[in-house]
Amino acid sequence: MKHFFLLLVLISGLSVTAQADINNLFAAGVDDAERFTNDYMAPLSEGMIYSISNGWYNSGETKPLGGFEISIIGNMASFKNKENKKSFDLNTAEYENIQFVDGSISKAVSSGLGDLEGIRVFVEGEVAPGVSSREEFELPTGLSSENINFVPSAFLQVSVGLIKGIELKARFLPKIDTDEVAVGFYGVGLQHELTSLLPAEKIWPVAVSGVIGYTHLNGTYDFTDTEIIAGENQKIDAKINSWNFQAIVSTKLPIINFYGGLGYITGNSKTDVLGTYIVKSGPFQQTIEDPFTLTKKVSGATANIGTKLKLGFFRLHADYTIAQFNSLSVGINFGFR
Repeated sequence: MKHFFLLLVLISGLSVTAQADINNLFAAGVDDAERFTNDYMAPLSEGMIYSISNGWYNSGETKPLGGFEISIIGNMASFKNKENKKSFDLNTAEYENIQFVDGSISKAVSSGLGDLEGIRVFVEGEVAPGVSSREEFELPTGLSSENINFVPSAFLQVSVGLIKGIELKARFLPKIDTDEVAVGFYGVGLQHELTSLLPAEKIWPVAVSGVIGYTHLNGTYDFTDTEIIAGENQKIDAKINSWNFQAIVSTKLPIINFYGGLGYITGNSKTDVLGTYIVKSGPFQQTIEDPFTLTKKVSGATANIGTKLKLGFFRLHADYTIAQFNSLSVGINFGFR
């Protein structure tokens, strides 16, 4: 069986086998499936937004006119110590049909980032006068059960110096398109060095600038042929957008430099569960078309600190960001000027 949200793992460059069966969720009815899936999915979407939002800069100093830098950047948004992101409280009073097998009314269950296993629920209902049907199944666990404690992203980024302390940035992930998965990733940003406008900018050993960056990710995962559930054209279509606003200060030294920033990230995700689903077991057997859409909005302050090593046209950088999901960003850079 594959993870219900395998798409977000695949677009992160991972292949994970998990324990969730979509058929089990729909056996509880569309409303219960949507409620559970929304709570289960939310932390994973949030982690992905923070992961793709970082890595926009490695210095407060912008490049001069014609200067450029090509970077390969990897981000890891960690949730290792985020216990509140790994689980959520499932209160059966808020559900129409799901009940815990052990008789509990409310308990913590795994989110898409968690590792709680062996939690069994059931749905029960009358299928004919005097005849009832009961279906038991285990709730899905999450990425921590596979010893994965971060949400990764990786991409190429190009920076080009323009006039008056302005630097244009663009990032992208080459499109991946297979029989099951299609992924597109791009972003654009601007950095403006404020110290370049001051008369003493060549004397001061620091650079101060501001950055605005927009990132968009679009991915689909077609699982019609995986035999998870009967039906056709079954796929998940996920769209993620994020904005990053940062104020940066850095040193201006020939070889090793240090930089830091304060800022704000805001983003949203929209995940459409599409296709025809035929529930063949339990008391709520039915055919469902394009069941639901899940949305998540995220915003929060960030702070980071990093260092950059420059050896001619070859550069390395690494920084750590403190936010709702703390992130590590590393990059290999090739540049001129």
